[in-house]
Order: sequence, then structure tokens, then C-alpha cells
Amino acid sequence: LFFISYIVMMIMNVGISVLIFTDKNLHQPMYLLLCNLSVSDISGSTRLLPRLLVDMLRPPSERLISYYECVVQAFTTQFFGTTTHTVLMIMAFDRYVAICNPLRYSAIMTNKMLIKLTVSAWGVAFVLVGILLGLTIRLNRCRTLITNPFCDNASLFKLSCESVFINNIYGLTFTVVLLIFSIGSIVLTYTKITVVCLTSKNKSLNSKALKTCSTHLTVYLIMMLSGIVNVMLHRFPQHSDSRKVSTILFVIVPASLNPIIYGIYPNSDYFSVMSC
Repeated sequence: LFFISYIVMMIMNVGISVLIFTDKNLHQPMYLLLCNLSVSDISGSTRLLPRLLVDMLRPPSERLISYYECVVQAFTTQFFGTTTHTVLMIMAFDRYVAICNPLRYSAIMTNKMLIKLTVSAWGVAFVLVGILLGLTIRLNRCRTLITNPFCDNASLFKLSCESVFINNIYGLTFTVVLLIFSIGSIVLTYTKITVVCLTSKNKSLNSKALKTCSTHLTVYLIMMLSGIVNVMLHRFPQHSDSRKVSTILFVIVPASLNPIIYGIYPNSDYFSVMSC
């Protein structure tokens, strides 16, 4: 069942990426950012899920992974997870400009600006996660058992007998800063969008704004809920089977729903909002 879900998720995300790439009518910021989201989902899930699905079929004694492969898995998992946050933050900004400054949208969201925002989204995630894993790699190891279903930063530094105080401080700072900027950008942009909609007497604008924003907000809330559940289960090592299932669902569910949710509403709604 999980394998079929993985295949379906890959087909949908690859399909939507190819569609956006080949259809010039979709070469707009909203869809190009969605393509970034699909690429992140494809890359992250491909590096994690096949190995995880195979390990679930193996007896515990045969679930072996080299340290360097574990580091790569930890980096890619956290890198693409962070990238999802940064891309969704940019998409929130795109919604804000489209609804609150529709007449200036084309002047603000130029191709040059889109490239800058995209590079920033991936670049910031790469640097932050690179430092996170760099602090962990420097530690000497005295253990070999990883209790987590997959390799992540916490699993790696738990292999060390050295002080991980710096790792914990940076990891906590990294998480807090990411969530503050992520949640803050969503709250700020949607507050301003709500004010615009409440003060506007254009019912057509309000309806179309609701449709275009609800897709983005739904994807964001699903991602946050999945992450919270996964983190909570990480605190209970005794529930290893539940953690394995939740890990797979954490990757498959948001990645599968993204192309579905963004495909619910007609494309014309987005452009209609910008022309109001």
C-alpha cells in the first residue's frame, strides 16, 4: 500500500512539474513556485522512502546503513523539509502581492525577482542544514545503533559520547527561527489579505482571493500538522512501529496532496484576482 502511494505521489508531482515546464501559459510565479514545491517533494521522498520501505521488509539484524550514507540521508531529509518551509513562505508573499497590490504585481514579481526568491529559498535551507550537519559530523562516535526509522540530525549526534550542547543549542535556534519566520510570514500576509478582503466591496475579488489563498493555507497546515505529529512520536522510542508509519505518511501525504489541492481550482481564478 505504501509503495503504491509512493508511486502515485511521484507520478502526480512529476506530472505537474512537466505540465508547468511545457505549458508557457503556466510560466507564472504561482506555478513556478509550485514546481519548486514538487521538485522538493520528489527529491526528498526519493532519497528517503525507497530505503525506508525496504527496511520495513527486512529483519532488524539486516537493517544496516553506512555512516556516510546516513549523513547524506539526514542532510537531504532536513534540507528538503526546510526548503518546503521557505518555498511556502515565498508563496505567501506572492499571494499577498497578487491580492493587496494587484496593479503592481507584474512590476514586483518579475522573472528576476522570482529567481532571487527561489535561489534564496534553496540557498538559505542549504546553508542552515549544512551548518546543522557540519556540527554533528565533527563529533566522535561511540555508538552504532539508530533507533529512529531513518537518519536525521538527532539520530546522528546521539551516536556520540561527547557533549552535544552546541548541537542542541544550534538545533533549537534553527528550529525556532525557521518556525518564527514561517508562521510569522503566514500570519502577517494573511492578516493583511483579510483586511483587504474585509474592506473591499468587490465580492468577486473576495471569492477568488479566498479560493487562491485557501489552497496555499491548506498545504501549509497539512505540512505543519504532519511535522508536529512526527516530532511528538519521536519523543516515544517505544512506539517504533507507529513512528515508521508516521514517517512514511509524513512524506507521502503532504507530497501527494500538494498537486491535488493546487489542481482543485481553475487556473483563471488566480489571474482574475490579479486583474481586479
